[in-house]
Amino acid sequence: MFDDYLTQFFQHLKYERNLSPHTLRNYASDLEQFQKHLFSVEKRVDFPVEQIDRLTIREWMASLHDDHKKTSIARKLASLRTFFQFLIREGKLESNPAKLVATPKIERKLPNHLSMEDAVRFIETPDVNTDLGRRDRAILEFLYATGIRVGELVGIDIADVDFRERMVRVTGKRRKQRIVPFGEPAAQAVTLYLEQTRGIFLSGAPEAERDNALFLHRRGGRLTTRSVGRMIDKYIKHCADIHDISPHSLRHTFATHLLDSGADLRDIQELLGHARLSTTQIYTQVSMEKMIEVYDKAHPKA
Repeated sequence: MFDDYLTQFFQHLKYERNLSPHTLRNYASDLEQFQKHLFSVEKRVDFPVEQIDRLTIREWMASLHDDHKKTSIARKLASLRTFFQFLIREGKLESNPAKLVATPKIERKLPNHLSMEDAVRFIETPDVNTDLGRRDRAILEFLYATGIRVGELVGIDIADVDFRERMVRVTGKRRKQRIVPFGEPAAQAVTLYLEQTRGIFLSGAPEAERDNALFLHRRGGRLTTRSVGRMIDKYIKHCADIHDISPHSLRHTFATHLLDSGADLRDIQELLGHARLSTTQIYTQVSMEKMIEVYDKAHPKA
C-alpha cells in the first residue's frame, strides 16, 4: 500500500507538477528514508498510511538529528507534508499529520559572495591557452554574467543562446523558462570556446552520443552539476584569500553586485527566477551590511 502510494506520488510530481530530476531525487530519498524508519520501528514492510501520526513523524525527525543538518531535516519534513497533502487530494487521508510537527528553527545565513575585485580575479583564473581553460573561463564568465543556477547552466543547449541579442533561454525550477541577458565579456569567452574547443571535445564522442549541450566535457558529453562543482573547487585553490566559494556563490555575487549598482529588486527576482520576492530580499541584507561596514570605516563620528 505505502509503495503504491509512493509510486502514484512520484508520477504526480513528474508529470503533473513537472519537477526537475534533481528535485525528484530529493523527494525519493526523503520518503524512502521515512519508509525505512517505519520498517525499523514497526517491523512491517507495508505500513498503513492511516496509522501514521505526528508522534511517528517526530520520532523519525529525532532520529535524524545526529547525522543531518537542520536544513536537511526541514526539507525532509516538507517532503512528507507534500506527500500527505497529495494523499488527502486523492481521498486516501482526511488530515495531514506532518502539519502538526514543527519545522526545525533554521538560522538564515547571508549568502556568501565575492567582491567585484575577487570575482574578476577568480573568473580570470583559467588558462585560455588550453582547451579546458577556454571552456572553464566561458563557464565562469557565463555564471557570473547571468546569475543562473549550475543546474540551469548544464541544461543549456546551443540553440538556447542568441549571441546577436546576447540573450539565453534558461529552464529553471518546475521547467519554468525565462530569458536572461549576458554581457560582452561572457559573449567573447563563450564564442572563443565554441570556435576553438567545443568541436575538439565533440570529435571525441561517437556520433550517436554527441550532445547539443552548450558546455561539454572533453569526451563530448553534457557536463553535470557535480563536474562543474569540482572545476570551481580546482580554481579556488589557485586564488589566495578566496575561500568558502561554491558554484552558487557566483549566483549570489551576481545578485549582490546588481543590487549594489542600483538595480531594482523585482528585476533581480525576475533574472534569478525566484518565485517569491521574499527569497530575493535576502540580498538587501547583504548590501545593508556592506553599507554599515563602509560607514563605520569612513565616517569620523561612527
